[in-house]
Amino acid sequence: MPYDESVPPTRRRRSLLAATALAAVCLTAAGCGAGDIGGGAQAEPRQGGGGTSAPPPSKSAPAPEKTSASPTPSTKPSKPSKPSKPTGGGSTGPLSGKTVVIDPGHNPNNHLHTGEINRQVDIGTTHKECDTTGTSTNSGYAEAQFTLDVSHRLRTLLQKQGAKVVLTYDNDRAYGPCVDERARIGNEARADAVVSVHADGSAVGNRGFHVILPGLVRGGKADTSKIVEPSRDLGTRIAGLFVRDTGSAPSNYVGGNSGLDIRKDLGGLNLSTVPKVFIECGNMRDPKDAALLTSAGWRQKAAQGIADGISSYLNG
Repeated sequence: MPYDESVPPTRRRRSLLAATALAAVCLTAAGCGAGDIGGGAQAEPRQGGGGTSAPPPSKSAPAPEKTSASPTPSTKPSKPSKPSKPTGGGSTGPLSGKTVVIDPGHNPNNHLHTGEINRQVDIGTTHKECDTTGTSTNSGYAEAQFTLDVSHRLRTLLQKQGAKVVLTYDNDRAYGPCVDERARIGNEARADAVVSVHADGSAVGNRGFHVILPGLVRGGKADTSKIVEPSRDLGTRIAGLFVRDTGSAPSNYVGGNSGLDIRKDLGGLNLSTVPKVFIECGNMRDPKDAALLTSAGWRQKAAQGIADGISSYLNG
């Protein structure tokens, strides 16, 4: 769930171009389907879908619903981010010479550091929380666990194609990183593509994935003018190939069935200077989607869909 924002986004008109682009990708992807595996499409984490942040999940009992209340922010600055050391980048393979940054959403220990993650950071146009706890399934499977698992699978797939891969976070710090740090890691790596992996916490019945694209933002430290179009290309390819590889349909509650959504309120996108998108892989609060998200086999398919989209984008 892209929780670098505390204020739910306003509704936006969906771009006909986005829907057309997704359809074009699906038509060129063998096996692209509108159905889903396990009984339906998966929905993805979205602010405004099911609250702002979830309390720490429990393995023995369903996690309580997220609330909008947040502890008093701490003035203590977070520690500098420690991105994983670049791996892969071999001399052979179709992605040789390319750098991909994977951004696993949230941190399973964020709930132990509420003061730090509620600290306000500058996202260019305004200030938002450093990070949030994310959501979980009713059985207690945390979004942060899901995002790191999919990110590890995605890293392996990209490395096999020769890409150099950097993770913004790899279970190597107590909390965070903050959303501005996550953007900075991709910028400093001069990434050819950045993908932030998430899952949603919306209402039961809301299903299907969507890819979040950066809107045109100019203000303060934010200027997305150079990344809007390449990010749209990246996101459209990921959406089309995610359909093919997972069998999941685009979201039935975000993006007008296009599988794409434009946001101007996410610091991780606003501060990026390299092509970047978020993908919301499923709604953890819907039982059918939760069954997919908690399946190791399905998570592998999700990673494959994202990897294929990235590869398609980087290979032009």
